[in-house]
Amino acid sequence: MRQAAEPRWWMLIHQIPPKPSYLRVKVWRRLQRLGAVAVKNSVYVLPRSEQAQEDFQWVAREIAEGGGEASICEASFVEGLSDKQVVAMFHAARNADYARVAEAVRRLLKEIGSASRISGEKRARADVELARFKRRAAEVLSIDFLGASGRAAVDKLLGDLEARLRAAKRQKRSRAASGTTRERTRGRTWVTRKGLHVDRMASAWLIKRFIDPEARFKFVPSKGYGPLSGEVRFDMFEAEFTHEGDRCTFEVVIEKFGLDDPALRPVAQIVHDIDLKDSKFGRPEVPGIGRLVAGIAMAHREDEERLARGAAVFEDLYEYFRKKKGD
Repeated sequence: MRQAAEPRWWMLIHQIPPKPSYLRVKVWRRLQRLGAVAVKNSVYVLPRSEQAQEDFQWVAREIAEGGGEASICEASFVEGLSDKQVVAMFHAARNADYARVAEAVRRLLKEIGSASRISGEKRARADVELARFKRRAAEVLSIDFLGASGRAAVDKLLGDLEARLRAAKRQKRSRAASGTTRERTRGRTWVTRKGLHVDRMASAWLIKRFIDPEARFKFVPSKGYGPLSGEVRFDMFEAEFTHEGDRCTFEVVIEKFGLDDPALRPVAQIVHDIDLKDSKFGRPEVPGIGRLVAGIAMAHREDEERLARGAAVFEDLYEYFRKKKGD
């Protein structure tokens, strides 16, 4: 004779009178909040736990006080419905809950667009919605007793939304700071080391193209130079704008001045990989542009000429990415 399996479920069986009519709706809502699943009309189950037993006991008392009847029992399914099918019911119920949260987050992500386009008012409203979505996801998780697969999508979407709002806040602070930085550097002479190569060529083009069209450049020895009044140094020792961490000067200038033009991103990645030789971004254009920049340096001794030739290269490269979508 086969030994009976340990009961896996608590089962609530109830009968509710037709009046008062609100009682049936009230009980149904309570059971939904508890995460119970209906396996038959008026028959609900929860995975067996002390908390589930207590929850069903409170519901049963409410039904009895309303003039109905309710019974609670430990259950194992032997014939007909199987444990596997009941588990699938729980998964389906929670996945439906997760899907509703996920759809709401997707709508908000589509509405707010990219981080650079989120206004202060829209960001504040999205922050409120994010908090609401998190609360709702936590509510679903609290009744996701058997680990439904839909949770992963919700977690990712909430992470994406949170990251986009953080980026919008950073960009707002960066734009505010960049406005001050622009005023402080406008009309100055930009000083860098002699013997221009990729990072200094590209950074000089970036400065003149996006920061100060009237910028002047001065090329000095790499050691022993003391800056004069009205000069700003870049890509040299103790410069105001130079390498930080694993970022080249071109990347640092983009960040400090809050330049959010999408076409600058691939240009920065190419400059980074050529300058630092770490293949961080693995851009396919790196070998060709690297040889072109090396050719400019080999063919022209004067830095003014290197600057002019390099500026033409990076202007054309920028235009390519500006007009090419999806890079």
